[in-house]
Amino acid sequence: MATIKEKKETYYESIIKNGYNRRDFMKFSTYIAAYMGLETSMVAQVAKSLETTPRMPVIWEHYQECTCCSESFIRSNHPIVADIILDKISLDYTQTLMAASGEQAEAAKHATMEKYKGEYILCVEGSIPMGADGNYCCIAGKSALESLKEAAAGAKAIIAWGSCASNGCVQAAHPNPTDATPIHKIIKDKPIIRVPGCPPIGEVMAGVIVHVVTFGVLPELDRLGRPKAFYAKRVHDTCYRRPYFDAGLYAQSFDDANAKEGYCLYKLGCKGPSTYNACGTIKWNNGVSFPIQSGHGCIGCSEENFWDNGPFYERATNVPGFGIEGTADNIGKVAAGVLAGGIAVHAIAANISKKKELAKRVKDATKNEENLKY
Repeated sequence: MATIKEKKETYYESIIKNGYNRRDFMKFSTYIAAYMGLETSMVAQVAKSLETTPRMPVIWEHYQECTCCSESFIRSNHPIVADIILDKISLDYTQTLMAASGEQAEAAKHATMEKYKGEYILCVEGSIPMGADGNYCCIAGKSALESLKEAAAGAKAIIAWGSCASNGCVQAAHPNPTDATPIHKIIKDKPIIRVPGCPPIGEVMAGVIVHVVTFGVLPELDRLGRPKAFYAKRVHDTCYRRPYFDAGLYAQSFDDANAKEGYCLYKLGCKGPSTYNACGTIKWNNGVSFPIQSGHGCIGCSEENFWDNGPFYERATNVPGFGIEGTADNIGKVAAGVLAGGIAVHAIAANISKKKELAKRVKDATKNEENLKY
C-alpha cells in the first residue's frame, strides 16, 4: 500500500498560521530583500519563494562561544525574523533555545540528521578546541570536534555564525591555549558561509538564511567566504563621521570637545577603515545605533585575528584605499592646506549640519597656510 508523503509547511503558511496577515508578509519580504541588497523587482521572487518553499530543517550547534550570536538574532528589529525565521524555521536542535535537554535533545538532533540527510542547514556558533584531545569542550559525551564532524556529514551547507566560528575570535587570540580553530579549517567538503562579527547583526543573519531559502544557493561570497551583500563595504565607507576624517578633524581623546562634537575617532584607534561590515547602514538594537555612533571606535571584530591586530586604542598608520594620501596625518595636512576647500565641500555635502563649523576651520587653516608663505 502506497504511503502518503508528508507535506512540509511552507514559510508563508507558518507566518499566516502564527497570526500575521498577507500585508505583514509582504512588508517582511520587502524588508528582508532590502537588507540583502536586492532590487525592488526581486521582492516578488522573495515572496514567492517563501510562499512555496517548505521550511528548512536547521541544526544549530554551540561550541566555544558566549551565545551573543543567538542573542543578536532573536533581537532583530522585525518580529517575523524571530518568530518565523528562527523559532518556526524547523529549528530541530539548539542547546540555547530548545525546551528539550539531555537525551531527548540529542534524539531530536539525530532524528533530523537521519530524516533530512543532505537537506538540513548546519549553523555553528563557536570555535572548536583542538587541544587536549578536544576535552576543553564536550557535549553529550562527545568532543566538539566529534560533534561537528557528525553534524556536518549530512548537512547541505554550513553557516559559521560570528567571529568565533568564522575566525576563532578571542579564544584563538595569542597564545590560544585551547588551540581554538574556526570551522572552515576543519570541514573541507561542505560549502561554508562565514558571517563574522562579535556578534554579527541579527538582520544580516536573517538575510543569509532567507537568501538560501529564496534562491536555493549560497549568496555570493568574498574571498574570505563572507556574503558580499553585507561585507562588501568598509565600516569607514558608510560611517556618518567620514566627512570629518576627510576634513582632517579628529577627536584626540574620548572626553575632549571634538569627541563631544562627533568628530572622527580614527586617531583613537577606530578600525573602521580596515573593517568590512554593514554596521553603519543596518545598525543594531532595532536600527538605533552602532558602536561608532555610541562614541566608541570600531574594533574590527569582523576581521580575522582582530584580537591580535594591535591594541584597540592605537591607530593604524596606513589607511587602505587612499593611494598617495596614505595616512590620516597626510589627509589632515591636505585638508588644512591648499586642497582644504575641495575636501571641505565633500564634508559639507555629507553632513550639512556641520557646514559653518567646517567652513570656519578651513578658512582659518588656509589663512595660516598663506601666512606661512610670507
